[in-house]
Amino acid sequence: MQLVLAEDNALLRDGLTRILEAHDLTIRHSVANAPELEVALADPEVDAAVVDVRLPPTLTDEGLRAAIAVRAARPGFPVLVLSQWVEHLYARELLASGEGGVGYLLKDRVGDIRDFVDAVRRVAGGGTVLDPEVVAALMARPRARAVDRLSPREREVLALMAEGRSNAAIAARLVITEKSVDKHASGIFTKLDLPLAPDDNRRVLAVLAWLD
Repeated sequence: MQLVLAEDNALLRDGLTRILEAHDLTIRHSVANAPELEVALADPEVDAAVVDVRLPPTLTDEGLRAAIAVRAARPGFPVLVLSQWVEHLYARELLASGEGGVGYLLKDRVGDIRDFVDAVRRVAGGGTVLDPEVVAALMARPRARAVDRLSPREREVLALMAEGRSNAAIAARLVITEKSVDKHASGIFTKLDLPLAPDDNRRVLAVLAWLD
């Protein structure tokens, strides 16, 4: 079995590599950022991927977007996502297709090596593995006070979005870079639980949530 491993923390990446290879799983590509992950996932010899949600360069949702893209190009491609916390959007987005070969585990709850390796094998075999906290979050689906989760800066950015301002205009108004505006916008979309969808404009949906 040929795996892609994407993790920006060098020590964790090395540790995961050693664990998986000690259990007869081959790490074909070990990468630390989104561009490297994109190249690795394009390899037709790869059978599955273990991916951190947040990767450089912006540490927002690069791992997620790469996972969604490869599953769109190769339906059912097995992806096990590792995250520091429960992200409702990420979990639902991964499960949206209804196909197997997908997993979502919280890093600090993966305390048993055998359980982790088993989870990788199950996902690679077409199964679904979800952390209990993820399941509980999906069942609860807290949305009513989503705007309250925004940071003060994210509220400023969203308020200016509601005024119809472009990213460049927002950057100038707040005296920050456009890259920072993009980062704050990504955080807004995540916290407002707005999934990536070709038919939806997340900017407009975020503004509607703000106005509501």
